[in-house]
Amino acid sequence: MKLWKSPAARAGASVAVATGLYGVSFGALGIASGLDFWQTQVLSLLLFSGGSQFAFIGVLAGGGSGGAALGSAALLGIRNAVYGMQLNALLQPTGWRRLAAAQVTIDESMATATAQRDPAEQRRAFWVTGIGIFVLWNLFTALGSLLGNAIGDPKAWGLDGAAVAAFLGLLWPRLKSREPVAIAVACAVVTVVVVPFVPPGIPVLIAAVVAAVWGLFGSGRSDEGLEPDVEPPHARAQDAGAPDPARDVGDADGPMHEGGMS
Repeated sequence: MKLWKSPAARAGASVAVATGLYGVSFGALGIASGLDFWQTQVLSLLLFSGGSQFAFIGVLAGGGSGGAALGSAALLGIRNAVYGMQLNALLQPTGWRRLAAAQVTIDESMATATAQRDPAEQRRAFWVTGIGIFVLWNLFTALGSLLGNAIGDPKAWGLDGAAVAAFLGLLWPRLKSREPVAIAVACAVVTVVVVPFVPPGIPVLIAAVVAAVWGLFGSGRSDEGLEPDVEPPHARAQDAGAPDPARDVGDADGPMHEGGMS
């Protein structure tokens, strides 16, 4: 299938545009928090995680130390390590692709890839979303940094809601039973309640704790919500009665599978 005809690739491109545009907001806020152009740009190039980046400059803008800013950013970035383990099992990147995949493993690329059932579509969704956001996010970060205060409050342009809207659009179709919906609603309520009382970045951590505790003591199946995310390709092939590609040295199922499971 041609890339531009792939539904997953088109969905990934849409998410990349919506999320990348939000980089203007980060660039402007980075300058407003006291960083210069290059410091703001390095954060987007190397850290490349919106939540962590906003937490970092939020602590600095509030008068916090560099260590406190780094700690908040690191706490929020832990989720990407969990995503990385799931995506490694799902996509099985090898060589330089493993390094590239690690850099573009974020909420949006994870959600877009795991929303697909076809392995080829999962790869297209992940790479189009991840690379698209990386390129656009950095370009719009630079634009926001250059414009600085000239664009005024990014909220006035609606840029503060673009990334959130895109992620909710990806998440909502995956909530297919009552308990995940209840957990999502509870976490949203908790987040709204604690926002006025805790520093930026902390509400999402509190919501994560609520979700984890509910999941630990909830009544749902222990594997609920994990099936499509972590099932490796050879397991799917076995379920379908096909030969196990992990044992097939002549497997040619696309460049992501060269070399097999590492």
